[in-house]
Parts: sequence; C-alpha cells; structure tokens
Amino acid sequence: MTVTVAKSAGFCFGVSRAVSRVYQLSEPGHPGVVCTVGSLIHNPRVAAELRARGVTEISPEDFESVFSSATEEKPVTVVIRTHGVSRAISEALEKYAERNPFFTVCDMTCPYVKKIHRIVSENREKQLIVFGNPRHPEVEGIRSYSDSEAWILSSPEEAENLPPTDRPVLAVAQTTQNTAGWKKCKKNIEKVCTNATFFDTICNTTEERQREAGELAKAVDVMLVVGGKESSNSFQLYETAKRYRKETLFIEGPEELSQLRFTSSMKVGITAGASTPGGIIQEVIERMSELEAKNPENGEAVTSEDFAGMLENSLKTLNTGDTVSGVITSVSAAELHVDLGTKVTGIIPFDEVTDDTSLKLTEAFKPGDEIEAIVVKVSDRDGVATLSKKRIDSRLRWKKVLDAYKDGTVIEGTVTSAVKGGVLLEYESNRIFVPASQTGVPKSGDMASLVGTTARAKIIEVNEGRRRAVASIRRVKSEERKQKEAEFWSTIEEGQVFEGPVKSITSFGAFVDLGAVDGMVHSSELSWTRIKNPSEVVSVGQVIRVYVKSFDPEAKRVSLGYKTEETNPWNIFRRTYGVGDVAEVRVVSLMAFGAFAEVVPGVDGLIHISQIADHKIAAPADVLAVGQRVHAMILGIDDERHQISLSIRALLERGDENPYSTDADESDTEADGADEEATEEVGEVVGDGVFDEKETVQPETEEGISAPADGEEPAAEAGTEEA
Repeated sequence: MTVTVAKSAGFCFGVSRAVSRVYQLSEPGHPGVVCTVGSLIHNPRVAAELRARGVTEISPEDFESVFSSATEEKPVTVVIRTHGVSRAISEALEKYAERNPFFTVCDMTCPYVKKIHRIVSENREKQLIVFGNPRHPEVEGIRSYSDSEAWILSSPEEAENLPPTDRPVLAVAQTTQNTAGWKKCKKNIEKVCTNATFFDTICNTTEERQREAGELAKAVDVMLVVGGKESSNSFQLYETAKRYRKETLFIEGPEELSQLRFTSSMKVGITAGASTPGGIIQEVIERMSELEAKNPENGEAVTSEDFAGMLENSLKTLNTGDTVSGVITSVSAAELHVDLGTKVTGIIPFDEVTDDTSLKLTEAFKPGDEIEAIVVKVSDRDGVATLSKKRIDSRLRWKKVLDAYKDGTVIEGTVTSAVKGGVLLEYESNRIFVPASQTGVPKSGDMASLVGTTARAKIIEVNEGRRRAVASIRRVKSEERKQKEAEFWSTIEEGQVFEGPVKSITSFGAFVDLGAVDGMVHSSELSWTRIKNPSEVVSVGQVIRVYVKSFDPEAKRVSLGYKTEETNPWNIFRRTYGVGDVAEVRVVSLMAFGAFAEVVPGVDGLIHISQIADHKIAAPADVLAVGQRVHAMILGIDDERHQISLSIRALLERGDENPYSTDADESDTEADGADEEATEEVGEVVGDGVFDEKETVQPETEEGISAPADGEEPAAEAGTEEA
C-alpha cells in the first residue's frame, strides 16, 4: 500500500500558535485558571485533551462570574479562540481586563480573521455580504463589525436570490471557504449588486491546502480527509477531494477505519484540516498499516462497489444536504428532537423551524408528529444531527412557484419593495421580480406606490438552477380586463343602470367608468337645461348613476344617459304645483310685454304686463327687478309646450299681503341683456298672459321667443278684460 500525505496537511500557523499557547498556560504548576471563549478549535481530540488539562470553555453569560473569581492567588486567563469573537464580546473582555489586573485576555484570533474584522469595520456603513457558514463562529464574529444587517451566503447559488441594489456593498469570504465557490459567488453578486467591493479573504494556506487535496485525489485510489466534523476547512477539503475522487472518506480519527480493507496494491492519499494535529494523522497511517497486514494479499485494488459497501458500514448514515423524515420525540420552546431511525438524534433549533418569532413550538408541534427536514450538520462525536425544517419548507414553497409557472395559474402576493428596474413581489416567502414594464404603472408613475399592496401576477420566466422567477402584474390585469369586457358585452342592454366614477370630461361630454369599459354621457344628456360645459354638472372622480341609451359592441362604444324623468324640472314642477296655486318665484328677465320668473329651477313662467299690478303700468321694470322674489298665482299650465302663466294681480285683487315684499337676490347679477336668452323656451302669449293653444301667434324672434311687434301689445284673448 502506498500512502501519500499532503504537504500542507495538519495544523496551520494560527491554530498551531493558539494550541501551543493554551498548552503552555495549562502546564502543571502554572498558576491560575485558563478559559477559552467557546471551543478553541474544531477538533474533538484536542478539545478533550484541553479539558483533561483543566481548560474550561465559557460563554458570555459566564464572564461576570469568572471575572469575580479572578484574584492574585488565582488569576484568570481568558483565551479568545482562533475563529475570533464578536465585537461586543471583545469589547466586554477588554473592559473586564481594565478593571481587574488578575483578569487577563489572551487574543489568539487568526491573523487572517483579524484582517477581515478590520476591513468590515472600516466599511461598516456598507451592506455586508459574507460567503460562509452562517452558524460558524468566525462568520458570527465578522458580521458583528458591520452596521448593516449582513447577508450570509452559504452557497454561490444563494447570491442569485439577493435583491437587486445599487447601494455600496462589501463582500468578503470566510477564511476557510472553497476558492472555486467564492469565485462563482462573486460573479453572481455582480449580477445583482452594481456597486460591490470584493476582498479575497480566504486564507492562503486554505487555498493551497484545497489545491493539494484536489491534485492528490486525482492520483490515488482512495482519499482520506482527517478532521473534526464541525470544522469548516476540513469539510471544504472533503468537498474538494470528492470532486476528483468519489472514493473519499471524511474521518475524525483512526477508529473510523476499523471496517475498511486495505491491500498492498492500493494508493491512498491523506490530507487533514487546519485543526487536525499531526499526531492524529500519524495514528491514521499506523491504523491503515495494521488493517493491511490483516488482509490476505490478493493483488487487487479496492473497487467502487467495495468502497460503497465500506462507506455504508463505516461512515455516518447521514450527509449534509440529505432530506430525512422522522418522528418528533420531544418538544421544547427552543428546539425539536427527532427520531431519524439512525445512530444519531435529529435536533431542529427554533431558528431552523421558522422565522416567526411569535410561534410557540410547544403549541405547533407535539411528540409523535412526523416531520421532514434537511440535514445541516452531523456530529458523530455528540451523536447529533442538526436539521432544518425551514429549508425543506423553502423547497416546497419554491415548488409552488414552479407549479404556478408550468400551469399558468395566477399567484397573489405582497409587493415588498421597489428596486432598480421594477418591484419585488413576495409569494410563499419567495421574492419574485416584476420588471417595471410588467407592473402596470405608467413610465412616469411611481412604482413605490405599489409597495405594501397585494397584487395578482403570473410567472412568466423561471430559472430553476438559480431559483429566480420573473412575474407580470400587467398580464393578469390585461387578461382580467378582457374577461370583464367579454362579460360586459354579453350582458349589456338598453336601459341597464350603472354607477361609476367620472374618469374624464371633454367639451362635448363626460366619460364614466362602467367597470369593464368606459361609456360617454353627451352634454345634452347631462342636464335638462342648457349648459356651456359638462363640468357645470359633474366633476372628475364623482360617482354618478347612469343608464344605457345605446351601444355598439363592434366599435366598443356605449352612449349613456344621466338626466331622467324624475329629475326633469317640468315633472318636478307638475308634482309640486297646479292651476290656482301660489308660488314664490324669482324674476329672471324683463321684457316689454311682461316678466319671466323661475318657478322651480329649470322652469320659468310668464307674468304678463297686465298681470304684474292691479293698475296699468308702462313697463314691467316700473314694478319688478331682475332677481326679485315675488309671490304669484298660477293661472294656466300648457303641458304640451311646457308653458306657465303667472299673475301677481290675482293676489292683489283677492287681498293677499303685499306679494312684492320679497327683496331681489343680491347674488343675482344677470344683465338685462340676458333676458332674451332666459326666455327661449317660452311660447306665445295672449291676453292677460294666459297661454292659448288655439290662437295664431306672432312669429318667433331669433331667440325663439314669441313676442309682439314693436309698439304693440300682445293680442288679447276674446272675452278678457283687456279686450
């Protein structure tokens, strides 16, 4: 058997420095207590050895008690791990050290990690993007040095789902990330972030270690990656090697090799993470030699089928990214415990169940419930697999987007923000981009007006690999409008009544929104009286009641009526007054032969000059004035011609109170020249002002008013007093 160990395998400089320092501080006879903030490095063997030497792991909740215990006889040294800590923790430890000389802080943060802290701190006002494991302590520390809420990307593909932005962006990578993945991530970030600054913060040693792992994997039959299962850099080595050699094993120590077969003809490559001490690598090599000696020489290398069987028997049965099903065994406020039917127990932390902070796990779940989740992390040492229900839910929600796209169904979501080139629509927790041209907002309109509204849309484009979707609100509106139009034209009929707002006003009429189409009310249909402009009757936005007069489906035109018989001034008059009734009227014009007075709005009557006073007068102006309100008796009504004869004299002769007592309206500023226009609807006059349909009357004037010739009085009806 040929064994090749990668040159860069094992402790890196930063880890070696930290471990050596803690070993020195924990030597027998060294005064005081040594504590580390969290695990010093991600290697269970080293962690166990440090605990055996009296080194304890503490969290921020322990700081006060540890600080209080530091005395001259028993000083305390707190070691900051290689992954670093958050800015808040670092500042808190510094303050403790300033207050107590027997409380010492030993910062063993990796220099490469320190560099990232400095970069982020100097650009803290920018939107931060970190390519790394969101649950890794290094990433948690990095994000704390920014003033923005960091976007953490665990894969290059997640960058494709970032919201488009032109604000300043700072992008960095966790020091132990895969170099190839970081390059893809940068390209994807550039597609959505137009103002991004990138810092290549992956450790040089990490890059060299990954390159070596790939080259070595190509040249061997079996590849072994030695490191802690929680170690990010070890996992990246495993991912790199597996791309070139599928017969790759990820082990923490020699004990995991017991069920494997090694022969003299095999070529085995070994690399190890930065947290793996050289002693463990040597133990792995020795164990392989022992296993080789137990196997009879057959001169054949291990086949792919043999290796698959070895994997099944020797390694964990769960892999990161696997979809698993299990039964909930216990529920607490913080997490769910799941029986997966394997040697490890599944745990789903609260933040991997939901983003809804108001949800109570103890109410939403109970023991015995079946649940599906995705494997996030597996720790064989602790016998625990961290799972995520949110991620499986995300897949199911994305499937709904795909189904809506394939089926052409309409989705309904909330517009969450306006971005460059369009808006974002949230549907089933998926952010879907709606281009400006598909929002239905005019070019000059404000897309921000859509934010917070509920919109119906259709998915018009999907990129499954990048999990991106594009939708159109306008298309749904167009289809719904066409459907409504079709229904409208199939049901419309003359006389049908609608209520709708006035959309626009022109010189010849007003357009009314009928829901599916617009109809027009001509000016002549707006009022029973002559108007100069439709705005005298209606205003834009006013909701009015109209009815269909006629329609043309081919031309898509609807003619509407607004005035009705109920609003006809003549009908209002007839419902109110009859012959012999007394009405308060308003003088609207004065003519040589009499005065015209408004009885009700839109209906005028004639007070013949002979009916104005109980004595002969030279002209109506001698007694009356335009705008004056007087009382008059209705002498006659011509329904066919809509003409009314009025008399003040009749009231005087029967002894009524002074009918002239009402003063003229101050607001009435009509000029005498308007008299003729106001009387155009009045017909012929006879005798004392009583209309007679049988008599032949004088020719109409230009204004359409029947009037006597110059110097003459109107012809009197036979038998009247004036005759």
